[in-house]
Amino acid sequence: MQTSADDNHLVRRSQGGDLEAFNQLVLRYQNHVYSLCLRLLSSPAAAEDAAQDAFIAAFRGIRSFRGGSPSGTGFRAWLLRIAANACYDELRRRRSRPALSLETKGLDPPLEFAATGENPEERVQRLDLAAHLQQALASLPFDQRLAVILRDVQGLTYEEIAEATNASLGTVKSRIARGRAHLRDFLLRQRELLPDPFRRV
Repeated sequence: MQTSADDNHLVRRSQGGDLEAFNQLVLRYQNHVYSLCLRLLSSPAAAEDAAQDAFIAAFRGIRSFRGGSPSGTGFRAWLLRIAANACYDELRRRRSRPALSLETKGLDPPLEFAATGENPEERVQRLDLAAHLQQALASLPFDQRLAVILRDVQGLTYEEIAEATNASLGTVKSRIARGRAHLRDFLLRQRELLPDPFRRV
C-alpha cells in the first residue's frame, strides 16, 4: 500500500479533474473494493457491477471528499463506504426480486487465500472450508458482515472501520464480536460438513 501522502496528492489532482490521477487510485484500490463487494454479495458478476458503480460514484463525488483520519486512511475508508453502500443497494434490489438469490455456490473460489506447498487434497479441503465460511458470512446481518469482512478479510483497524461505516468505535467492536460469535456458532452447527481436519478444531 502506498503512502497516504501519495493518496492525498492523487485525490487533490482528481478533484481538479485529472482523470489519470483518479485512474491511479482505481488501480491502487480496485482489488480492495472488488474483494469487499464479492464477500458481501457472494457473486462475482454482482461484485463487478457494484465495484464499477462504486468507482463511478467516487469519481462523481470526489470533489466532496474532505479528507479523513490523521492516520491517512481517509480516502480508503471513504471509498469502501461507497462500495458498501453499492452492495447494500444491490441486496435491497434482490429482496424486491425474490427469484434472484445469493449465488454462494457460484463463487469460484469463495474466500480464496494464497497457499504454498499444499497438495491437491489440502487444496480441496481449504476450498471446502472457504465455501462454508462464505455461507457463514452470508448468514450474518449486513452490518455485522461488513464489519467482520473489513476487519478479518481486509485487515482494517477498528478506527478505519468506524470511519468506513460511519459508526462509533463501540458499535464497530460490538458488531465484530457478535459477527464472530455468529460465525463460530454457524460453523459448529455445520461441523459434520466441514473437511476432516477442521472438525477437530
